[in-house]
Amino acid sequence: MASSSAAEIIKAVGGAGNVQSLTHCATRLRFQLKDASGVDQKAIEAIPGVMGAVPQAGDRYQVVIGGGVQNVYNEIQALPEMAGAGAGGGDESIDDIKARERNKGVRGKVAWIDSLFEFLSDSFRPILGALLGASFFITFMALMATLDVIPDWNAPGVTLEPSWAFVNLMWQCVFVFLPLMVAYNASKKIGADPWVGFAIMAVLMLPGFTALGAGVEKTALFGFEAAQVTIVPIWGIPMPIADYSSQVFPPLLMAAVLGPLYKLLRKIIPDNLQLIFVPFFAMLVMIPLTAFLIGPIGVYVGAGLASLLAAINSWSPFIFAIVIPLAYPFMVPLGLHWPINAIMLLNIQTLGYDFIQGPMGAWNFACFGATAGVLVLSYRNRDTQMKQTATGALAAGLLGGISEPSLYGIHLRFKRIYPRMLVGCFLGGLTIGVGSLILGLPDGITTSAFVFTSLLTIPAFNPIGLYAIAIAVAFVVAMLLVVFSNFRTPEQQAEFERERDAAEAAEAAKHTAPAPSVAAGVAATAGAAATAAAPLAAATATALLEREPIDIASPLDGRVVPLDQVPDPVFASGTMGPGAAIEPSNTTVVSPGPGTVVAAQPTGHAFGLELDGGVEILIHVGIDTVNLNGEGFDVQVKNGDRVETGTPLVIFDRAVIEKAGYPLITPVIVLNADDFGEVAPILEGQISTGGSLITVEPKPAE
Repeated sequence: MASSSAAEIIKAVGGAGNVQSLTHCATRLRFQLKDASGVDQKAIEAIPGVMGAVPQAGDRYQVVIGGGVQNVYNEIQALPEMAGAGAGGGDESIDDIKARERNKGVRGKVAWIDSLFEFLSDSFRPILGALLGASFFITFMALMATLDVIPDWNAPGVTLEPSWAFVNLMWQCVFVFLPLMVAYNASKKIGADPWVGFAIMAVLMLPGFTALGAGVEKTALFGFEAAQVTIVPIWGIPMPIADYSSQVFPPLLMAAVLGPLYKLLRKIIPDNLQLIFVPFFAMLVMIPLTAFLIGPIGVYVGAGLASLLAAINSWSPFIFAIVIPLAYPFMVPLGLHWPINAIMLLNIQTLGYDFIQGPMGAWNFACFGATAGVLVLSYRNRDTQMKQTATGALAAGLLGGISEPSLYGIHLRFKRIYPRMLVGCFLGGLTIGVGSLILGLPDGITTSAFVFTSLLTIPAFNPIGLYAIAIAVAFVVAMLLVVFSNFRTPEQQAEFERERDAAEAAEAAKHTAPAPSVAAGVAATAGAAATAAAPLAAATATALLEREPIDIASPLDGRVVPLDQVPDPVFASGTMGPGAAIEPSNTTVVSPGPGTVVAAQPTGHAFGLELDGGVEILIHVGIDTVNLNGEGFDVQVKNGDRVETGTPLVIFDRAVIEKAGYPLITPVIVLNADDFGEVAPILEGQISTGGSLITVEPKPAE
């Protein structure tokens, strides 16, 4: 996305002065605006590179970009007008804004709940890229094992040759040191020095720390078999020593305690001593506290949650396989999926496998299938903007396993998608449940590593065949339901087609060759001598024409009504341009002047003309009549035809339209009014075909 597009985004949200704060996640720009009422959503969605825009509670606003969001964020921050903006602004701090907005948030009015999920989300979101990259290495190793290129790479006691062992380290680097990454992000989120949080957690991961328990038999922490530790006396106090690799709850709990401690230390330590003594006392308190208490509690809590879900899955993998895909579509928009991601990691660390990601794949592929359905319809409907959005979202989903571009860019904007997507989720989960029963799989579909559910990570799941069938069912069902029933309501579809037809008519008019002038026609009949002077005569006549008012005749018999009385907000608001409307008393629509047909819709409901003199007009026969798909319309012209005043354009069947319940009122719109002076329509009264309907004045000379 170019910097010009970044500037367009800022302009569309009300300018830099309206930006209270700006952050971003993996796919979206997150605006906190001073006043969101003036945001031009259609303008934002029309910007190249923007996949969608999502208004939220209060004055929050999200712009969906996709994988390039970091670049767009940087371009926006580099704009001159953003200097000093987007960092809080005004009299409110970021914390003040968030505290104020929590009372209006989607999770309710309990502030600590919003804070909890913001804490979890911001602790994981910055490392999604590393997790995604690591998941591809895992998938590659699983594929090599499936093809018998290497032995079962993650089985106990298996030793890989150095070359493959090195490849294996490429993903282990992320998951082994995941607690350090989480500790950094969580500490930063909570307001403490992130490097201090990193250092505190790093103590528990030192080889020397683990070596303290060498030779000591492991025991169940608090009698809980899933949390095996060694107990070593330190200064006479028993300290549990656990394997903290891949653990996420210990660093989260540590950061939750470190934050308040840091604030306390800053209050009691003088400013000129804080640089040295705040980190020192924080580490002095937190390292022993984490090693003796917080770390083991985190291991215990995580293992307990993992075992609870494992027990539910073991009790009924059939029900579990259906509930997970149906729950995720509602959990992801609310941020409730972050704790589940942590449990997936714990399952792998404690059980050696995870059983949640398989059913989760049914949700993801139902999500991607619905997006594919939208893409098919966007091609069918010549919807350029949605085609771009759906293409980017589908690529992010199928190749990266990322659902946010689909979810926020498309699905949450159109209420018809979710019910159809849920059918795909249900049938995909049902396939997993039934398949697990038939194959005798006690844990359902499992995976030995944390991966993003995409096409590229299919080999990481076991059994591959059942997983592939389940996600195919979810994808195809959701796609077909969207294709066959549309993602827009009939009203939304009609409005879209009106806007598309008008835009196409205007665009076609720009590329149509100028109509022959009166002078050129005279010259053509005047013989060889006059022919030589034709160019000069044509230019003179055109100049004279531009200085004279242009009269647009009525294409119908009937009663003229003001445009603002048309029962359609696009026409009534003047968005398409100025003009007039006619309640017809006859059934033949004719050309209101000499010119060229630049857009004749096959459905017969709309025509775009460029009249001699350059005026571009749109004639829209009835409101929402596009839904008739041409029934009751007999089109008389085609694109490119030359027409004169009174040339029939279409003959319509009044009975068909009235039976369908659609208004017959016919707007006549001047599309390029900015190229001329005053556009003066007759506002009311009876009119006959050919009578003066609109007068277009020439543009005043500068």
